[in-house]
Amino acid sequence: MVLAETMPQTLITTWLEITDSSQIRPSFVQDQDIEIARMEAPDIAFYRFLYQSVGEKWRWRDRLQLSSSELREILSSDATNVYVLYVSGAPAGYVELFHHGEGNYEIAYFGLREEYMGRGLGKHLLSFGIKQAWEIGASRVFLHTCNLDGPHALANYQKRGFQVFRVDEEPMPDIYT
Repeated sequence: MVLAETMPQTLITTWLEITDSSQIRPSFVQDQDIEIARMEAPDIAFYRFLYQSVGEKWRWRDRLQLSSSELREILSSDATNVYVLYVSGAPAGYVELFHHGEGNYEIAYFGLREEYMGRGLGKHLLSFGIKQAWEIGASRVFLHTCNLDGPHALANYQKRGFQVFRVDEEPMPDIYT
């Protein structure tokens, strides 16, 4: 967890994109204990478990402020696809794709539970998410990261083929302090 005394005063958000499938540089882990499955029906309690266990360390807050009905509406939307990474049957992380229309897909949420980090699973799940977006009709995949995210997040995105298209800086919002 980011300690209050080390909390940056500025939030730096980096936006990245892949605009051509030839840019994709996937990296998959070969392990028979790994499975990725689409969440077919919105399971609010399970989703909240994933969101909190993946994002708590990085101060994810926005989805925690939504009511169950608001969250169900998002997860039930045809524009939203959630894929869960399982390792030996246990949920290890997830990637959430959101279709903004006209071939634009956002990796809205992506991450691993802490106990699954450092095993190459992040690059595996990210590669899956990118490829899945392309398979369901993407002509552009984008995402954003910030200076509160994991120290390897930006490098992982760039190694998979994402290129920076915008960087925003703002005073640290109260929600993160």
